[in-house]
Amino acid sequence: MSRIGKLPVNLPAGVSVNISDANLVSVKGPLGELLVQIDSEMQVEVNGDTLEVIRPTESKKHKSLHGLYRALISNAVTGVSEGYKKELELVGVGYRAEATGQTIAMSLGYSHEVMIQVPEEIIVETRTERRSNPIITLTSIDKQLIGHVAAKIRSLRPPEPYKGKGIKFVGEQLRRKAGKSASV
Repeated sequence: MSRIGKLPVNLPAGVSVNISDANLVSVKGPLGELLVQIDSEMQVEVNGDTLEVIRPTESKKHKSLHGLYRALISNAVTGVSEGYKKELELVGVGYRAEATGQTIAMSLGYSHEVMIQVPEEIIVETRTERRSNPIITLTSIDKQLIGHVAAKIRSLRPPEPYKGKGIKFVGEQLRRKAGKSASV
């Protein structure tokens, strides 16, 4: 039994859901609109200010799809009503980040500057304060897209376990290792 799939999705004020014949769920809210393509066998019902995903049978495939589509629709509802935000911190001497439009230029200790192009759906901001590490802030309504872009940026210089240098998420706990001890 899918516990996630059984939960109804609460629709906040200002969020409307449209279900088309092509199994396309359109979620509109104050921040924008998202489309979720669902399987043809699943059914979506809107009852007042709640939404439910209904599976046709108790087969393993339908149970897994039940939870998946309920979670995707829930993420879309949260995205168009509140939005998502990811913050990345650049830890290291001389590490810098600067955003111009949809391009982030980063200095990460390589011999060249690393440039990354961010999709139009994501708002990029960089913040560098004196005596603190530079922070890249990504804001979007699409949870999957923002997570993918944040992981791609982090993969350019993942944090290393000895000094903690690299790109990490703000609030991320790193597992640190002790260095080589001096021999007697």
